[in-house]
Amino acid sequence: MYGPRMMLGPEATSSTRGVLYVHSAPSALCPHIEWAVGGVLGAAVNPSWIPQPAQSGTYRTELSWSGDSGSGAAIASALRGWNHLRFEVTEDPTATTEGQRYSYTPDLGVFHAMTGVHGDILIPEDRLKAAVVKAALGDTTLLVEIDKLLGKPWDDELETFRHAGEGAPVRWLHQVV
Repeated sequence: MYGPRMMLGPEATSSTRGVLYVHSAPSALCPHIEWAVGGVLGAAVNPSWIPQPAQSGTYRTELSWSGDSGSGAAIASALRGWNHLRFEVTEDPTATTEGQRYSYTPDLGVFHAMTGVHGDILIPEDRLKAAVVKAALGDTTLLVEIDKLLGKPWDDELETFRHAGEGAPVRWLHQVV
């Protein structure tokens, strides 16, 4: 299933929490999502799936989880690349790690950003400099590049699915140690 986790230092054992938002998944994919997330967290996952009104024949769920830092990345990695799946994973910051946000759509692939304690996206200096250079060369505009750095294309595609799920129940999951 999944190999042993490499422990690189104290940050590798920091405990954190986050949320997996599955915005839309075909019914046949739901058990595979449960298996993949359960494998990452080391515990069986049995979420409540509800119909996604924004796309006929698909389902949505929200799972709050707790586990080691990096679990959000592991969940996103386990789910990325699956056709017809739209999801987001958040991971809260800890005393030794930044927060994380992952968004996925079939058309755009994975978006990743570090987040601060208030959920704001933190953009590294080198990525801002690269955006300024691209805009100065005339390949694009600075606004377009900043929108990409902030994940706007993913937000635009997922917004309909987010609103369709307002008021959905949330389940807490805990990693087995």
